[in-house]
Amino acid sequence: MSRILSYGSLNLDYVYHVPHFVAPGETLSPTGRDLNCGGKGLNQSLAAARAGAEVFHAGKIGCDGQILADILKDSGVDTSLLSLSSGPNGHAIIQVEPSGQNCILLYGGSNQDITHAEIDSALEQFGSGDYLILQNEINGLKYIMEQAAKKDLFIVFNPSPIDEGLLQLPLHLVSLLVFNEIEGAALAGVQHEDQILDSLRGRWPHCKLLLTLGSRGCIYDDGSVRLRQGIYRAKAMDTTAAGDTFTGYFVACLASGVPAAECLDLASRAAAIAVSRPGAAPSIPTMEEVRSCTLLLPS
Repeated sequence: MSRILSYGSLNLDYVYHVPHFVAPGETLSPTGRDLNCGGKGLNQSLAAARAGAEVFHAGKIGCDGQILADILKDSGVDTSLLSLSSGPNGHAIIQVEPSGQNCILLYGGSNQDITHAEIDSALEQFGSGDYLILQNEINGLKYIMEQAAKKDLFIVFNPSPIDEGLLQLPLHLVSLLVFNEIEGAALAGVQHEDQILDSLRGRWPHCKLLLTLGSRGCIYDDGSVRLRQGIYRAKAMDTTAAGDTFTGYFVACLASGVPAAECLDLASRAAAIAVSRPGAAPSIPTMEEVRSCTLLLPS
């Protein structure tokens, strides 16, 4: 099995349970508040590790972020590549409605304090055949991609959140692009799912594409085949980590040599379990839970 280096964000998630999302000018009292460990990088590392992969997490925590390193270690993630910032940790303010839908305000903090020297040190022990997972929540992405490509790593990029600097990145170096409809439309300049995939396939012919469609499942395109996967039925409690769980599971399975269709199925099962539980990191299931779940696909 290939090793996975997840170079990504680690956030403290302040979760507020609200009757509805706050409107402009409105003051709203939440019905509850939780403090969870999160960040797309951390969530995807946890998901990949709980799927059974050998995972290393590189990134930067603030002076208040030791709890983030601890939860990674507890799930079997190697944290020897983490560095420490003297400033505050990255954090998110998350509103969650009774339906489970959420909206997120993100502060970069230590996630935006990564140096080239730290990147070089983290990449030093990885090479051809290893996987690198990236998201758009840390600084230094251009340099990371360029150096990883020189070492022939399989680069997985989740372009979230979307920002104006995204198209300035060397995306032609990416091996697998994992994105949703909003991100796909921003990258491709078109709206329909097939048009998005066709446009990106023409632009990056050697890149594998994985388009997630929320309640409509997902589509995987590796240039020779286009596979569709539905979602498993689950009562939604909190969708915060659904996408990250799906990504981490898919990459872990792909890195272990599992056929793409089975990777999609296992990742979809894992994401369905995650949305049925509260929180981000705490909601991510183990592979044993995924393989034994009795959720059903829509008929």
